[in-house]
Amino acid sequence: MRPGALVAAAIAVLDEIGGGVPAEKALTGWARRSRFAGSGDRAAVRDHVYQVLRCRRSCACLGGGEDGRALMIGLLRAAGEDPQAFFTGQGHAPPPLSAAEHDAGAPPVTDGDRMDLPDWLIEPFRASLGKDAQAQAEALRGRAPVMLRVNLRRGNTRHARTALAEEGILTDAHPVAETALKVTSGARRLANSRAFREGLVELQDGSGQAAMEIVGVPSGARVLDYCAGGGGKTLALGARLDADFFAHDANPRRLTDIPARAARAGLNVKVLAQHELSAHGPYDAVICDVPCSGSGTWRRTPEAKWRLSAEGLARLLVTQDDILDAAWRLLAPGGVLVYATCSLLEDENEARVGAFLQRTPGTRRVLQRRWPVSDGGDGFFVALVQDDSTVTQP
Repeated sequence: MRPGALVAAAIAVLDEIGGGVPAEKALTGWARRSRFAGSGDRAAVRDHVYQVLRCRRSCACLGGGEDGRALMIGLLRAAGEDPQAFFTGQGHAPPPLSAAEHDAGAPPVTDGDRMDLPDWLIEPFRASLGKDAQAQAEALRGRAPVMLRVNLRRGNTRHARTALAEEGILTDAHPVAETALKVTSGARRLANSRAFREGLVELQDGSGQAAMEIVGVPSGARVLDYCAGGGGKTLALGARLDADFFAHDANPRRLTDIPARAARAGLNVKVLAQHELSAHGPYDAVICDVPCSGSGTWRRTPEAKWRLSAEGLARLLVTQDDILDAAWRLLAPGGVLVYATCSLLEDENEARVGAFLQRTPGTRRVLQRRWPVSDGGDGFFVALVQDDSTVTQP
């Protein structure tokens, strides 16, 4: 497909999204209706759509409107491109710009427009990040890196880089974590690569890897991943230590892939239903990677940035508190509770841990750390909490 046709396709998808269709569903529907489009064409349309979603407010300013056509005009202007070169009306390109479209559009002025954030979120965002707020908002406007975790049960970083390179996948070791590789070329080959199929590498964000590297769990411990999802945190810990691993999630469907992923990684993970948790406990460590705003991952899921509301955030805070309380009851004396989010917001991070400590006598925060949105990782937060009586001052 020619550049103009790719722009026209992105406009159609964006209009569907504007009408309430989820982005992935709109993109999948377009791809099914467009059998002529190759994999490169589909990737290019996806890139257009997702970059608009990351920068929706500034694109609307530059394009002079909120529909798909105006948003794509704005995206091209933001990239320093002349929209008239794409809006030619020739072939499958969109019709030429009208005089009004040519004159419409202006640079972003308000904080929400410049930062590409909802207005209600500006103050919490700044309160959480201080002097780094503008830079982090800007980081969320770009594309996220493709990061891999080397499975130390299968090999080391050098071994993994060599194996991937033999299949045309080039990587650089990244300092965000000992096991982190950043893919620089050939990312589309990953799923079918031998290194991936045999468990030498897993897709995992660098910040999440780094967080698990600082979780101190003794060998032979009983570890429960309480909000396991796909099991990434369990697999990262399991690559570093020998322990008995258990996985649970409030939505059992999220756990479907864990047995196969664990087997590929050379790890045994027992999946537990809600009624089985107490019978297999107590646990020496309980990991709570809780449901959150996902604000640290909005490069990857930009729709979530615009769906989140103040009311929705308030509901998440209640859920996070409930999970902390429930997980604490499953912990063995002297065990460690690991609280983690992929959020940048203080209300979901330090404030939740602080509130838990206040309402739970005999607890103490042992460790706490944030990771910013960066070229090697998403925004991430982790805190470790133990019984005050069992903690040694670091």
